[in-house]
Amino acid sequence: MSEEANQDASKKAASNCQEAAAPGAGAGAECDVLDASTNVSQTHVTQMTASSEPPVAENTKWICEVCTYENYPLSRKCTMCRSSKPLLGEDIFKLQDGASALPTQDVCGAEAVTERLKPLRISSPQGQPCEGASSVNKWPCPTCTYENWPKAVKCAMCGAACPPPAPPPAPAPPSPTPSRTAGTNDICNSQNLSLHDVDSNTRRTSKRRTNNVDWIWLQACLGVVEGDERRVEAYLASGGDPARALAPHELPLLDRASAFDVGHTLVHLAIRFQRQEILANLLSRISGGGSGIKRSPSYIAPDLAAAIRRHMASCIRVNKGNFLSRYMTEFCTFSLPAEIMELPGAVQQQVFDEVLDREAQRALEGGPRPAVNFSGEVTARLRSRLFALWNRSAGDCLPDAAAQAAYGVADRGQALRAALAAAMAAPLYARWAAWERLQAARPPAPYAPSEPQLRGEWARLAAAAARPGAALRQPHVFALAHVLRRPLLVLGVELVASHRGEPLGYARFRGLYLPLLWDPDRCSKSPLCLGYTRGHFSALVPMEPYRPRRDYICRDDEEETENVTYLPLTDSEGKLLPVHYLTCEEMADTEGVVRRWLSACVTRGGVLAARQTLHPRPLLQAQMLEEWLNHYRRLAQQSQGPFPPRLSGADLSSDPDTDEE
Repeated sequence: MSEEANQDASKKAASNCQEAAAPGAGAGAECDVLDASTNVSQTHVTQMTASSEPPVAENTKWICEVCTYENYPLSRKCTMCRSSKPLLGEDIFKLQDGASALPTQDVCGAEAVTERLKPLRISSPQGQPCEGASSVNKWPCPTCTYENWPKAVKCAMCGAACPPPAPPPAPAPPSPTPSRTAGTNDICNSQNLSLHDVDSNTRRTSKRRTNNVDWIWLQACLGVVEGDERRVEAYLASGGDPARALAPHELPLLDRASAFDVGHTLVHLAIRFQRQEILANLLSRISGGGSGIKRSPSYIAPDLAAAIRRHMASCIRVNKGNFLSRYMTEFCTFSLPAEIMELPGAVQQQVFDEVLDREAQRALEGGPRPAVNFSGEVTARLRSRLFALWNRSAGDCLPDAAAQAAYGVADRGQALRAALAAAMAAPLYARWAAWERLQAARPPAPYAPSEPQLRGEWARLAAAAARPGAALRQPHVFALAHVLRRPLLVLGVELVASHRGEPLGYARFRGLYLPLLWDPDRCSKSPLCLGYTRGHFSALVPMEPYRPRRDYICRDDEEETENVTYLPLTDSEGKLLPVHYLTCEEMADTEGVVRRWLSACVTRGGVLAARQTLHPRPLLQAQMLEEWLNHYRRLAQQSQGPFPPRLSGADLSSDPDTDEE
C-alpha cells in the first residue's frame, strides 16, 4: 500500500472514531481499537517527521545543566565541569532507529513537536503521557545552587542536605470546565511549556549564581589559577573578603586537586601561580597592611626569595640530645638597606609605604604608653629606630615574621612552621606546665589545674602548631625561640581593642622568650624583635647604619655602634619587660637571667637595652635587595628627567688622575 493510501486510511479511521464517540459513552472502546489499529501509521509519520527536521545551526551552543557554561555543539561533555551533554534536544531524535533511513517530509508547527515527542511517551504507565526530564520539579541546592532530582536526599555536587519541603498550598476549588482527554494540541502546548520552563530555569539559575557570593568566590579562585583578573575584581566588588580561605566542602566543587588545598586564600593562589598583578591588588585590600600596593623585596625578586627559603630550610637540623627538637644552624639578622636614604624624598616615601605596615607602626608607636621607639636616646643618638615590615594577614604570621626578621622573606615553604610543630615535645611541656601552675596560683583567684586539663590543652596547642593556617599562641613563641636558638623580643600593645576602639582584653604576648632548654653557649645572644598588634605579628627590623661614601675609603673612623642595634628591654615607664616561662628560682633573679642569655647594657640615659648584632648580609639576600632597590632607582631616574644635572665649576679639575685617586 502506498503512503497516500495509508494517510487516507488514517484520516478515515480518525473521522469514524469521532463520529462513533459523539452519541454516548459506549463509543470509547471502539475509539481505542481504532487508535491501536492506526499506531503503525502514526509511528511511520513520526519517523518521517524526525528525519525531516532542519539541521541545527552550527553556532548554536548548548548550556551545561551543572555549571551553566555554554559549550560548542560538537562537544559531548562540558568543557568546565566535564558533565555529559543533555539528551533533551536534537540528538535524542536523531538516535531513533530508522529515523535517517526514511524519506523526508515537511512537517512543522505543533504537529511536528507532538510527533517528535511521541517516542518518549510510548512506554508511559497507565496510558498517561510521560513527562519529559525538563518538566520534573527539581530542588535547587541552597549552597551551590545545583538542581537535584526530587528523590535526592543530598546535593549531588556539594553534599548539602535537602531543604525541608514547603507546606502544600490550599486546595483550589474545582474547575467548572468539564474534564476531557488531552488532545494533540494540549500535549504539544504542555511540552512546549516545559521546554520554555527549562530555559527560564537555566536563566534563573545563572542569575542566582551570578548574585551568589559563594559562587563568585569559587569563580575568583579559578580566575587566579587561570590568570583572569576580572573574576577576582567581581568577587572583591561584591564585598567578598580577600582573606577568605577554602573550606573542605568547596574543593570537590572546584574539581582541581592539584591546584587547590584547604586553607588556601586568593593570596596563596596568586603567589603559587605567580600572578603578580592579582597579588598586588589583593595585598592592597587586605586589612592590616594599610592602603596602597605592597611590594616586598621577595615580590620583586621571587627567584632569589625562593632560593633564600631553600637555604633556610637546609639550615634546619634535628637535635640528638635529650631535647629532641629541630634547630637552625646559623644566625642571621635582616635590616633595611641604607641605600634607601640616597633616593629622592618622594621615592623614599613610596618605598616605606610599600614595604612597611603603617597601621601596625602607628599602633606600636601611638597611645599613652608606646611600645617601640619611645626613647629619643636609643632612636636618635644610637640610631636604633625599629620599622614594622608588612606581613600577610594569615594564621602563619608568627613564623613569617620570624623569617622576615632573620632572612627578609616570609616562611611560605612552611619550614619554620614544621620545625615549630616538632619542637612541641615533652621537655617543653614540663616547662610550660610548671609556668601555668605558677600563673594559676596567683591571686586574686588562685586555682590548681589538674594534669588531664594541662595535657588536653597541650594536645590542642600541638595540633594547632601542626596545622598550617591555624592561630598560634604564647607557647608557640616559646617553642620558636628554641628552634631559632636565640631570644625573641615581642613588643606589642597591652590591651587588644576592637575595630571601634573598645578594649577586649590583655595581650599576653609582650615580653621576652628565651631558649631555656638549650645550653646558653650554643645559642646566640643577639635577639630577634617582633611586634604584636591585635592578633597579628610583624617583624621589627632596624635600618642599616648609613655610611657616607668617604667611610668606604677611611674605615679607621668607623665606630663600634654602626653594626649594632640597641633594643630596649624596658617599657616606656622603665619597668623590665616580662620574661616568660621561668621557674621560681629564676624569677628570683630575673635581670641576672636576662644578662646571661642576652648581651645587655645600660645606656647613658639609664635604659636597659640588648645589643642586636647586624651580621654581614648573605649573598642571596644582598642580591635580592639590590634588585629591589633597582626598581626604585629606575623610578627616581624617570622622575628626574632625561638629562643629568650640570656640574659646577668647582667639581671640574684639570689635574691628571693619580694612582691614589
